[in-house]
Amino acid sequence: MHNPCAVIPVYNHETAVPGVVAALRAAGLPCVLVDDASSPACAAVLGELARGENIFLIRLAVNQGKGGAVMAGLREAMQLGFTHALQVDADGQHDLRNVATFMRVSQQNPAALVCGYPQYDASVPKGRLYARYLTHVWVWINSLSLQIPDSMCGFRVYPLAPTLALINSVTLGKRMDFDPEILVRLAWRNQPMCWLPTQVHYPQDGLSHFRLFHDNALISSMHTKLFFGMLIRLPGILWRRCKA
Repeated sequence: MHNPCAVIPVYNHETAVPGVVAALRAAGLPCVLVDDASSPACAAVLGELARGENIFLIRLAVNQGKGGAVMAGLREAMQLGFTHALQVDADGQHDLRNVATFMRVSQQNPAALVCGYPQYDASVPKGRLYARYLTHVWVWINSLSLQIPDSMCGFRVYPLAPTLALINSVTLGKRMDFDPEILVRLAWRNQPMCWLPTQVHYPQDGLSHFRLFHDNALISSMHTKLFFGMLIRLPGILWRRCKA
């Protein structure tokens, strides 16, 4: 069974999100829009988009952050009967020409989480690029594996059943710490993963909600929590991998 959709967390991206939705619908994907307590102007744009065929909208009364919005969207996607969800940023960073490839790999490997391995151009902010390298090292340590080459790219296809089983059993970070944390925790559960290269572009007029110091501190705290969680789970993780 492979019945996919796209989940798009939106917070004040009223300029970029119509193009993102149009590209995804052209690729044949239904869209679940998550209004993360956006401004009235953005909320109005999302309301108009939701009039389109196979476009669903949920609104969060209080801003949850990217991770909180994604989790709300994944839950909604499963309730709507979808089996897989492509997570896509609303700001136009992701190269949506890759959607068909990601969907094909997901259909061929329905149990796998299909993750984008970003290929950056010169538009990437240097502070965010350098911070990623430190995150990579911590993810390798905390996952006890090198199977996660990049944990920050939010362009990925989730199989909803195992993903929501995790989300409903633990407390995950709701902001920029969500993307790396869920990968590490799924790796602890021996979740199959496939990795595909994908271009990532930061539009000059794009709106980014990444807060360089605050979010890097949040991610550092998350890595510390995962490290001690890994130590507690170490025997069980190794035992499951030996049996696999």
